[in-house]
Amino acid sequence: MSGDGGVLVVGAGVAGLSCARALTDAGRAVAVVDRARGVGGRCATRRVEGQAVDTGVAFLHGRDPAFTAVLESVPATCLSGWPVDVHGSGRPCQPEAFGPGERRLSYAEGVNAFPRHLASGLRVRTRAPVERLDLSGKRSRAVLEGGEALEAGTLVLALAPEEAQRLLGSVPEPPGQVASALAVLGTARSDAALALAALYPREAPRPPWQVSYPEDSSILQIVSHDSSKRTAPAFLALVCQAHPRWSREHAEEPLWPDLVLGELARLLGRWALAPVHRHPHRWRYARTDRSAELASPLLFPLPGGCRLGLCGDRFAPGGGVEAAWISGRALARRILAEEDA
Repeated sequence: MSGDGGVLVVGAGVAGLSCARALTDAGRAVAVVDRARGVGGRCATRRVEGQAVDTGVAFLHGRDPAFTAVLESVPATCLSGWPVDVHGSGRPCQPEAFGPGERRLSYAEGVNAFPRHLASGLRVRTRAPVERLDLSGKRSRAVLEGGEALEAGTLVLALAPEEAQRLLGSVPEPPGQVASALAVLGTARSDAALALAALYPREAPRPPWQVSYPEDSSILQIVSHDSSKRTAPAFLALVCQAHPRWSREHAEEPLWPDLVLGELARLLGRWALAPVHRHPHRWRYARTDRSAELASPLLFPLPGGCRLGLCGDRFAPGGGVEAAWISGRALARRILAEEDA
């Protein structure tokens, strides 16, 4: 795969996919690469003992009409308004999700149905980690682990700030525009999130809510009753996500899943200590610091002739999945406008 002189997008999360989707629909040659085994980033759905479990984002929300229209066009079973039954007065990751005019939903097949819909028909290559960049010529070069080089006239980094910094730091003799991009990226950091999916027998006590935000927990920020989204689930599934600070402090502790289960048992009862299956996951770059939010994505023409674009959830107001989608679309429009100028 190469960019064919067109656009190479590094990152198959929602921002990268929305950028690639808009460019492809406009007739441009686009390739997408990602180090992960699948698309979607934190819009992640895993099969645990055959049951779909959302291990990252629990639900999708937004108010931009174009964004909500795309959510509604996903060929999946839409659970409009989910979560409806919300427990606790703890602070959500994005409090505006429950504000007036905000549309919330999930999918019975899992939230990953959304990025998979965006990726449909795109040239996407997963398990393809980029090791270094060369932006000195008319075409950018992204070198994968193993030495394979992908070339394109425009390179888009749709990554967490830390990951984009690492790649731009590999550029030999970086021009001033790359230094500017590094300076912008250096103003933000990503919060970690430790997530634990715990599956229990179907006859285990069923929480009377769909999502809980515990107000008295220093460990858990959200507990999602994930199996309430599924059709005839085989297990009761709860997904716990820890507060950013706690996640950052305990990310390297091998026993952090036991601490999370202990806190879940304190909240729900001792039965929660003994899931029949559990799936822990470390999200090192879960959410971008909202204090470093920018109004729009960035596009730099470089001296050699290629272009560098940056998009992601910090490059549009509001953060989260909606901001990632908006930023990717906005960057695509900028790329097209410069080509047509």
